[in-house]
Amino acid sequence: MNTIAAKVVRKVQEAEDIFSFELISADSTPLPPFSAGSHIDVQVSRDITRQYSLCNDPIEEHRYLIGVLRDPNSRGGSMAMHDTVNEGDVIQISAPKNHFPLGHAKRFLLFAGGIGITPILSMAERLTRINADFDMHYCARAMERTAFHDRIKASPFANNVHFHFDAGSVEQKLDLINLIARPEPDTHIYVCGPTGFIDHVVGTAKGLGWTSEQLHLEYFGAAAQDTTADTEFQVQIASTGNLYVVPADRTVIQILEENGIEIPTSCEQGVCGTCITRVLSGTPDHRDMYFTDQEHAKNDQFTPCCSRATSKILVLDL
Repeated sequence: MNTIAAKVVRKVQEAEDIFSFELISADSTPLPPFSAGSHIDVQVSRDITRQYSLCNDPIEEHRYLIGVLRDPNSRGGSMAMHDTVNEGDVIQISAPKNHFPLGHAKRFLLFAGGIGITPILSMAERLTRINADFDMHYCARAMERTAFHDRIKASPFANNVHFHFDAGSVEQKLDLINLIARPEPDTHIYVCGPTGFIDHVVGTAKGLGWTSEQLHLEYFGAAAQDTTADTEFQVQIASTGNLYVVPADRTVIQILEENGIEIPTSCEQGVCGTCITRVLSGTPDHRDMYFTDQEHAKNDQFTPCCSRATSKILVLDL
């Protein structure tokens, strides 16, 4: 990726297992602008690049702010950010990208689960600035695990925010069914957080009659896949005609890389979209969290970092 040298000017513990990192341009050149819902790629080490949502006000042009949860099941990214990245360090980042943009609506319902508060917080800043009608519901295990709590309580939108704690009393817990019981045509729902949290909000909303066009979501990680029934298949490179076998326990990316064909990757979980590759023939077995159901149905592109094939051969536009 084309990178920007960014200096870590502040590293703050925002909650249990969550640090924020404030980044500025290392050479004093202006940072690229961003919109609410954006993320940046962070090159944590030579071999590890991860995506983190920007959680500051999009009007700020002098800095980026990210929040990072230390995940015990981390593949190395979040632990490295917590343990090895410190104030004064210069790290490489990408320009902001936005796969989770705010659309147009009369009213907005924002749902954040845990570290999913990061893009939602940026959205709240933007919606406040344009005097939009919104409510934000922030769910966390307990107060001590609630990042940016003090910032939110001191913000101009504090009265729009409702906190819900797993460890709290029954009456303060998220009553999702009552909150979204009646679909409102001019209201849109935005949700970010763990896979189970997103699936609960989206599944409940769809069951109550909300349309897909009203539901906007961003996953931070892919759900675990049952790979016991995986079988081998082949990929063919359209430009050369070369065929390569992808065993049941390997990914397309791994096999192609071993044969000198490199496809840019980042998250390696089908979340970020970096590795998207066009499919000219064959049927992918989509396992990403990036494409919509309608895009999956077209079967004209897939994420080779995690997706496979239901046909014997996939012909790739490479």
